[in-house]
Amino acid sequence: MMSHVTLSRVLMGAATVLGSFVALGTVAALWENPVFIRMTPVGGFEIAALAALSLLLGVYVAIRRPFCSATAAGTGGVLGFIGIACPVCNKILLLLFGGDLLLTYFEPVRIYVAAAGVLIAAVAVAREWALIKRPPAEMTADTV
Repeated sequence: MMSHVTLSRVLMGAATVLGSFVALGTVAALWENPVFIRMTPVGGFEIAALAALSLLLGVYVAIRRPFCSATAAGTGGVLGFIGIACPVCNKILLLLFGGDLLLTYFEPVRIYVAAAGVLIAAVAVAREWALIKRPPAEMTADTV
């Protein structure tokens, strides 16, 4: 059943939790650091969303099957990061949409983008969890 979840996979998952929390939080400038400066104030939800996203990504790394598709987990991670990051600090979004558009239309919905990212990552974890609990005879090529 869960024989592929070994100590090394658990340690990789724990490293992913810590690494993603520190790296994404630093890049999003959720705390003061000498490299990145945030131009919009940090709301109350960013740290909680980052913690939930980091935890889900760590669990995903620990339980994922060897040749599985990581599209849902990756999408959740990207959306979660975009949702917690400063909209005008994100150079790609700024170049595509401009500062006025981002502050007028994107800033009010950032919390929902972050929540969607966390939800998608949670769905990826739940899917992987359900698939690893299946007996090997039920696993087919389309579930890999």
